Amino acid sequence: MNKNTREVASIRPDYLGFIFWEPSKRYFDDTLPDIPHSIQKIGVFVNAPLEEIVKKVNRYGLLLVQLHGKETKEYCNALQKKVPQIEIIKVFTIKDDFNFNVLKEFEEVCDYFLFDTKGKLPGGNGYTFDWKILEQYPSTKPYFLSGGIGLEEIDALTEFLRTPTARYCYAIDVNSKFETGPGLKNIKKLKEFMALLTDNNQLNTNDNELSR
Repeated sequence: MNKNTREVASIRPDYLGFIFWEPSKRYFDDTLPDIPHSIQKIGVFVNAPLEEIVKKVNRYGLLLVQLHGKETKEYCNALQKKVPQIEIIKVFTIKDDFNFNVLKEFEEVCDYFLFDTKGKLPGGNGYTFDWKILEQYPSTKPYFLSGGIGLEEIDALTEFLRTPTARYCYAIDVNSKFETGPGLKNIKKLKEFMALLTDNNQLNTNDNELSR
């Protein structure tokens, strides 16, 4: 996996995500190769004990923590106090509808929101939700767009990013559509995806989170 991690890092995404939820097939418990300082490392957790997150932050030099479970406002506040150097991404899953009122209590304790497709697993379900629902987004907080985004979605993604709805779309989280196996990425497809986004003048080439 270290070789593939180096290959992914070579295309210089802004972020690299590492899954620290043990039931996941992508669970990461390895040593990290040298990664350029320009790439920020994200730890992905699901209802993890705070001390576990602190341990991973210190071990891997994580700069962001992505919370993919039922973490509360109080949990996020406690995490901020324990590791004030990190930024927090709180994940919310969407299927057919979504109550955006739930975001209010997290406004002061998170740096970003992430919207993913609701499915059987906390993430990596491999299909998109209807992005039109984000027309109801009531916040000015930047968010990550996730959920089954791959090369097949490039036209729809381009169209979405041209709309006012995408005003606060900060980054695109890509993962399962680029895998050759759990945690292993197809570098050719990733390069093609990033090039197409650049050609369409929608995002800087690096505005992507690649989850390992």
